Amino acid sequence: MPSRRFKRFVGLTFLVVLIAAAAFLVPTIWFKPWSIDHYYMRTFATFMLQHPMGITGLGILDKTPIRYYADDLDDFSIAAEDKEERFLDRQLAVLRSYDRKGMNRSQNLSADVMEWFMANQGDGKRFRWHNYPVNQLAGIQSGLPEFMMNIHPMKTPRDAEDYIKRVSKFGVAFDQVIEQLDAREQKGILPPRFVLEKVIAQTTALIAPPPRENALYTTFTAKLDTMPKLDAAKKEQLQSALATEIEKTVYPAYQRLTAKLEQQRDQATADDGVWKLPEGDAYYAWCLRNHTTTDMPADSIHALGLAEVTRLQAEMWRLLSAKGYAAGTLSNAMQRMRAEPRFQYPDGDSGRTMILADFQAIVDDASRRTEPLFDVRPKFGVEVKRVPPFREKTAPGAYYNAPSIGGGRPGTFYANLRDPKETDKPGMRTLAYHEAIPGHHFQITIAQELKELPFFRRVIPFTAYSEGWGLYAERLALEQGFHPTAFDSLGAYQAELFRAVRLVVDTGIHQRRWTREQAITWMVENTGMSESEVTTEIERYIVNPGQACAYKVGQLKLLELRQRAMDRLGPRFDLRKFHNAVLTNGRLPLSLLDRAVEEWIVSEERGVEAEGRS
Repeated sequence: MPSRRFKRFVGLTFLVVLIAAAAFLVPTIWFKPWSIDHYYMRTFATFMLQHPMGITGLGILDKTPIRYYADDLDDFSIAAEDKEERFLDRQLAVLRSYDRKGMNRSQNLSADVMEWFMANQGDGKRFRWHNYPVNQLAGIQSGLPEFMMNIHPMKTPRDAEDYIKRVSKFGVAFDQVIEQLDAREQKGILPPRFVLEKVIAQTTALIAPPPRENALYTTFTAKLDTMPKLDAAKKEQLQSALATEIEKTVYPAYQRLTAKLEQQRDQATADDGVWKLPEGDAYYAWCLRNHTTTDMPADSIHALGLAEVTRLQAEMWRLLSAKGYAAGTLSNAMQRMRAEPRFQYPDGDSGRTMILADFQAIVDDASRRTEPLFDVRPKFGVEVKRVPPFREKTAPGAYYNAPSIGGGRPGTFYANLRDPKETDKPGMRTLAYHEAIPGHHFQITIAQELKELPFFRRVIPFTAYSEGWGLYAERLALEQGFHPTAFDSLGAYQAELFRAVRLVVDTGIHQRRWTREQAITWMVENTGMSESEVTTEIERYIVNPGQACAYKVGQLKLLELRQRAMDRLGPRFDLRKFHNAVLTNGRLPLSLLDRAVEEWIVSEERGVEAEGRS
């Protein structure tokens, strides 16, 4: 039997542990954490607790018994936004209260990244009403169905039950978004009329079929068929419950949203740029800073775009002339070339099947070709899938969805197959290199796997870094000979020209008051893309001002940094190490990326000096 002294020792030990735990937990949870790393952990955890869909999307609790979030949707209300705004203000003040003197390089960089992000969000508070929460590219009307069909897990009957519970909350979520639309309307903020018309077409199409033919239902049923040990009675029970929710909750929610959009359509104008909004010029300046993470003004970005357009068109004319396409305008020459049967796919599902197979082959080939160029690579590969048909009419040509951090969902490259003739073979390689390997799949997945960084550094968004890397990946593939024919190289130059043109048309629309039609005409004439492709793109820039400018600005910064490293290191420059310096710090604002790469260059220079002294 334990002695009284031993019991007293155990009791005192427990008391010490309890006091120590309280000393750690109380400030970490309620006040200023002792450690800045604990502050990062608390800030991110508090934020994610309010975003159950974000937890599902990241997969950070996959393979754990924690499921409180799995049957819930985010809160889209104005009150939730108010709360989040106050939260960011408080956290920025706490961050700035830490003494930086004792921090190492990585800790200082983390603090600077967090401060840049939260301060920039704070600067944007005055424009919180200026966006369009429902538009032809994004919004609850398309985002929620896509989340349910592509992100929500469906591996067990419990997942299926959570799916139905989430669908049952569509009505509340839609009403919260309608509240957001009302608030913007009262402030004189409405999207252009064409945006409302296109969204109305989406909402009416989504609820046109009977509930058991709705995409929410058919996708659910197909995934039920893959579940082992699910008996027929349980399957029918789940299907019946979902069909009821679609009929009684989802369809009325879409009808309420449609009615609101129709009412706003009658008030909207055909003015396309954000110059028309209150403080529109100041808002656009903030959009450019938010996306490019620089202070470049619109005029400078416009001039940069014109210069890059001239340079890239000259490269394209060189290749076109060599292949016998010198006559006419660049637009006509490119359209004649792309229309040739050898560069086209057949119509219908046979063409779509071929496109997906060819994209997957390109991605797999790129994975092999990049082995000598990267010594840090993602653990998982990437799948190629079709953009969901209900979204493809207004979706861009392609996009990438990151894998879940828990490993339950792979990285996915989505190709838009609305019209197989829009997919011309010369452009496919570059598109795959941008979206998949070595583009977004490498950049995003490597960041997610950086265990030594605070978690927020692995997921925080900076458009110029992410899209700059995607465009840099295109250039890298061209430089490294990934393109087997001159036509593939021509596709690479056209893709880069496409991003240069964006600098011109985005600033043209939002600062120089170009009309939608004027921007479409300019882009068709200067890229050789089809009018249908260009129309989708221009309409994207209208509802997401400044975002399209981040690609070229980010790419040119990466190329500048690489050239700086090559000039300073000479024959000791190692491309793999440069890629490590860029990719193993997570996403960064461009000024902080410059600092991180400069520190790497200096460390390499010191290594050379040390070798010289030895």
